[in-house]
Amino acid sequence: MSPTTSKYRISIFGLGYVGSVMAGCLAHFGHMVIGVDSNATKVELLNQGRCLMVEPELDSLLAGGFAAGRIRATSDPTAAILESDLTFVCVGTPSLRSGKLDSSSIRRVSQELGQALAAKQKWHTFAIRSTVLPGTTESVIIPLIEAASGRCAGVDFAVCDNPEFIREGSAIQDFFHPSFTVMGANDPKWLAPLREIYAGLPGQVFELSARTSEMVKYTCNTFHALKIDFANEIGSLAEKLGADGESVMDVLCADTKLNISRVYLKPGFAFGGSCLPKDVGALTHSARQMELTLPLLQAIIPSNQAHIDRAVESVLATGKRKIGVLGLSFKSGTDDLRESPSLQLTKRLIGEGREVLVYDATVERSFIHGSNRKFAEAEIPHIFGLLRPKLAEVVSQSELIIIGNKDPEYLRIVDTVGDRLVIDLVGMPWPGGFRCSKAMAPGFAEAA
Repeated sequence: MSPTTSKYRISIFGLGYVGSVMAGCLAHFGHMVIGVDSNATKVELLNQGRCLMVEPELDSLLAGGFAAGRIRATSDPTAAILESDLTFVCVGTPSLRSGKLDSSSIRRVSQELGQALAAKQKWHTFAIRSTVLPGTTESVIIPLIEAASGRCAGVDFAVCDNPEFIREGSAIQDFFHPSFTVMGANDPKWLAPLREIYAGLPGQVFELSARTSEMVKYTCNTFHALKIDFANEIGSLAEKLGADGESVMDVLCADTKLNISRVYLKPGFAFGGSCLPKDVGALTHSARQMELTLPLLQAIIPSNQAHIDRAVESVLATGKRKIGVLGLSFKSGTDDLRESPSLQLTKRLIGEGREVLVYDATVERSFIHGSNRKFAEAEIPHIFGLLRPKLAEVVSQSELIIIGNKDPEYLRIVDTVGDRLVIDLVGMPWPGGFRCSKAMAPGFAEAA
């Protein structure tokens, strides 16, 4: 039982898998639950403490909630809204044949919610459990509710995003023992009832914007799919090469410092250096030689290149001609320019007719050695003339500053950059109050 002392009157729109699980679990917490669905069979069954779903523990939860008088169902949206304080929307959002999200159910329910809200004088909170694309709450659900109700979001009602992370076969345990709880809203005050509903559950609670919350759900599911495909492609290639794919993946998962960790899972710039591009290229070339199609692995290098392309487009879109690049090596703390995305970016900008100055103290020091200098000059013949010995010199002579790697020295520009545009490609830990330019292509990390 949840330790929450406040008990809510809750309506749940959509009595499919997610809605039925929500009904059983919330009734178990002591809340009064009204299920809403246009399917008469689902309504009739819930009014008997039953449902159509087969899920361990769900039958007993629904039966217990019904016996305690905490569960009932209706096909009347208005009655449900009038008799509840908080509504969870759990309708399906399947895919069309094209792959496009079918939002017809969420749109229909949003209009129903608005029509029902028109008959209510009290504040009401809506929480979207359905999986919807980022921006749906703001650009679809709220406007539809406002239009149908004649009421105003933030004045008469609130809409929050509250994605679910339950799995068939373990849904009840996933609900009661979540890894984390995600909730998003345009105003943090709107999340108050959700905080109370989930109080006492284990796992970290993340309070985000509605768009970010919506994106989290898709990101988690896509990451799961990515891991499955990655393991399958590695397994297929290992078999062709006479290696044991399961053992390979066992070893990979044993590394919790780099492989199974937060490392490399932060949006930033493209990868480079002497290892990653070379080894990905060698592995995918080997697969092609054996006529083995590995779409995921073969997409890694093109995906990395596309990220560099977006960086170029982002800079060109500003219209600035004088560009300062801070960080030329592929990562801070090294002078390695092999496959450096910052070097490629600099080369592209020069080709686009931009005036580029570069500051990278580590690279400049290494230019006394022949190999690094020869490599750089092979890419950009006059690159030595672009390097400046002082950070302040590059900042003062540039209209736009690009952060190309995470050397902490670049944080010093906060006091001198003035009103110049700053594009942070790597996600520097800027001090509070410092914001980078909004003129970035979608997907780039921005300093907070």
